[in-house]
Amino acid sequence: MTTALTLTSGHRPDGAPVLAAAGEIDMSNADAFASALEQAVAGADAGQLLVDLTAVQYLDSAGLAMLFRHAERIEVVTGPLLAPLLDISGLGEVTTVSLSGTR
Repeated sequence: MTTALTLTSGHRPDGAPVLAAAGEIDMSNADAFASALEQAVAGADAGQLLVDLTAVQYLDSAGLAMLFRHAERIEVVTGPLLAPLLDISGLGEVTTVSLSGTR
């Protein structure tokens, strides 16, 4: 059974924008993730958007493609579950990918 995707926009204490995702990002909800990501990147003006994936339990290629699409405008923080996937995918070669608690 798929865990529902929850997307929350906000700001870090320094005012920088954040898009936090929780649950699973897969083909069934990739459009919602893409839309939220597009809006958050547009709202980030010229700055970087922090995409917080620490509460994501599953990320398939549809969600990964959205991250690559915006790689020049995002930085990603993740937990230990997704870290190997993001490393193997090469996302860290085109944007900053940090393990939660190591930023």
